[in-house]
Formats: sequence, C-alpha cells, structure tokens
Amino acid sequence: MTAVSYVLKRWPWFALAISAAMLAAAHAFQTFGGLAPCHLCLKEREAYWAAMAIAAIAIAAGLIRPWPHTPRIASLVLAGIFAYGTYLAVFHAGAEWGFWHAPVTCSSTGPVSRGALQAFMAGAQGHQPACDVAPWRLLGLSMAGWNALISAGLVLVSLAAAMRKAPAR
Repeated sequence: MTAVSYVLKRWPWFALAISAAMLAAAHAFQTFGGLAPCHLCLKEREAYWAAMAIAAIAIAAGLIRPWPHTPRIASLVLAGIFAYGTYLAVFHAGAEWGFWHAPVTCSSTGPVSRGALQAFMAGAQGHQPACDVAPWRLLGLSMAGWNALISAGLVLVSLAAAMRKAPAR
C-alpha cells in the first residue's frame, strides 16, 4: 500500500487532523503572535470546524456500523466544505490585494480581556482589524493566501478520496 492510498483510505481521519492543525495554527497566531482575527478570518475558521464535525461523524459511523460508502460520502461533503473555505480565503486574499472591497462587516475586536472591557467602558476606542490589510506575509502570501492554497489542496485530496474505489464486502 502506497502512502497516497493509505491517506485516501483513511481520509476522514486525516481531514480531522489537518483541520485541527489549521485551527491550532490560527489560534497560535492569535494568542502568541498577537494577530487578532478579522471578520473574514473567523469565517474561514468555520470551514475547518465544519470539516472536523463531518470527519468525526464519518469516523464514528465507520466504527459503529461500517458501510462501504460512508468514506466516499464524507469525502464529497468534505470537498464541498473545503471548497467553501477556499472561496472564503480567495475572497479574503483578494480584498487584501485590493482586487475588490471587503464586506462592511469586516471588523472584529478579537479576544476581550477584563482590562480591555474596563477601558472600553471608560470611553477608550478599541482596535478593530481590517480585512483588507494583511498583518503578516510569508513569501508574498498572507495567511488568507496560504489558507486558500491549503484549502484548494484539501479539496483535491477529498475528491481523490471520494473517487477511490470502495472496498469489497
């Protein structure tokens, strides 16, 4: 069995792990890097939460009552979720590059601390990250750009897993 067939055969497990890793990375940038998420950043995370839920359901269904088509159906649903995540990430990256305008609702206050809440109640203005400004880039791509590439790759792997021949009973 090759590494590729191993991954495709167990795709819900890998999709769960990769989604969790992507969320962990996003939270690490937020917590340790001090990069508060904007509105679109938070929307992009929702795709990974949904993928984790679908993958967990597929894994549980496969363990409780194995049905040969469960991985295929789960992989197709995961492909749709990752495609939506790709769309969100491309839209976000396009707003950062100025290709189009970000939504009006595109701001967030990030995590709220007791001190920040007290300062706000005293009349201080909070910093709201804008969706059209990339606070971090690596090799010319922002986090949204990297997310778009990773999500697109996850779509392709999900489709490959869905097209994989179902095992014989």
